[in-house]
Amino acid sequence: MTVDSNMSSGYCSLEEELGDCFFTAKTTFFRNVQSKHPAKNVSKPAEEPERAPTLQEIKQKIESYNSREKNCLGMKLSDDGTYTGFIKVHLKLRRPVTVPAGIRPQSIYDAIKEVNLAATTDKRTSFYLPLDAIKQLHISSTTTVNEVIQGLLKKFMVVDNPQKFALFKQIHKDGQVLFQKLSVADCPLHLRLLAGPDTDVLSFVLKENETGEVEWDAFSIPELQNFLTILEKEEQDKIQQLQKKYDKFRQKLEEALRESQGKPG
Repeated sequence: MTVDSNMSSGYCSLEEELGDCFFTAKTTFFRNVQSKHPAKNVSKPAEEPERAPTLQEIKQKIESYNSREKNCLGMKLSDDGTYTGFIKVHLKLRRPVTVPAGIRPQSIYDAIKEVNLAATTDKRTSFYLPLDAIKQLHISSTTTVNEVIQGLLKKFMVVDNPQKFALFKQIHKDGQVLFQKLSVADCPLHLRLLAGPDTDVLSFVLKENETGEVEWDAFSIPELQNFLTILEKEEQDKIQQLQKKYDKFRQKLEEALRESQGKPG
């Protein structure tokens, strides 16, 4: 896998991440909780395993894909039925990442020889990756989500545990932008082929892995201190937003009250 600069399932909206809340087509939501009454034993027919596409079917899909790809980033089919191509990953990380301190930028030689610069020092520092940065990856149809995440972290020399991150597919449905977390065993290039080259139909996003219990032991002391600082800042921002919202609301009520009092009875 090469790198070039340039969802458990269940959907959550772009506006909010409500954990176990699922958005419907009418933008309402309900909580995914277990019923108080135990469900009766209902036998369900076994699902048939998905049939693997034939070499000819894969060839036809790739030809169709390449005919619609306008940026010379088509896919190439090998004789064994595997294929290679490009995906773009949007980085939407809200927290700082940990990188080696005092490391020179990676050279072409380092990239070719796969030199691990992070292993040359024990010093660490934290910083924010650019929000909404996009990285283009050249991968195979057998490249998994886990390998994509590791490749992205290696490109940025991030030494955090890959389990702290998750890859999501972003789709548009019923006027909403939805995210679905991908399994670590999913193959993004296969999903790209099925969806076609249009990134408005499907795109990939790297985010923090926030499902399940947080494994605090996996974080270092500087990371935990950074999290506290970030939480305090977010708390103050939220307080200011609420104050402005209610100040504006109070102002409108007072204006309406003055207008009603000034009218003749």
